[in-house]
Amino acid sequence: MISHFIGKVTDTSALYLTSAWGLENQADFLNKALICQTRFEAEKVLHQIQLIEQKLGRVRLNKWEPRIIDIDIIFYGEEIIENENLKIPHSELTNRNFVLVPLLDICANKIHPVLQKTVRQLKEECKDAGVVKHLES
Repeated sequence: MISHFIGKVTDTSALYLTSAWGLENQADFLNKALICQTRFEAEKVLHQIQLIEQKLGRVRLNKWEPRIIDIDIIFYGEEIIENENLKIPHSELTNRNFVLVPLLDICANKIHPVLQKTVRQLKEECKDAGVVKHLES
């Protein structure tokens, strides 16, 4: 659906089983990262993501609740965006192993445009003890 509604997927990470974050007394999550080429501005990508989530049955009730799908924009090129709808780079990426580990697969040397550190450096500095288990070879 991402290829259809947003743009060409050019790279994907492995699939990971990860412990829940935020609200920890729930089932593990599946996580994967991807790189996508798009002609859309970030706000339009966010809108398209929300349409995809809705088509797949996502219902938003409570923060960090179990959900069928959750798609986030982590980086958008080198852009820095902060408004009421969107914050890019994602504000919590530096605190979440379940984001950083899949990113290592596809963009370990990408430089965070605010912190001026690579994804690899951010992972090395991350204090999150959440379990991230590789599921694919």
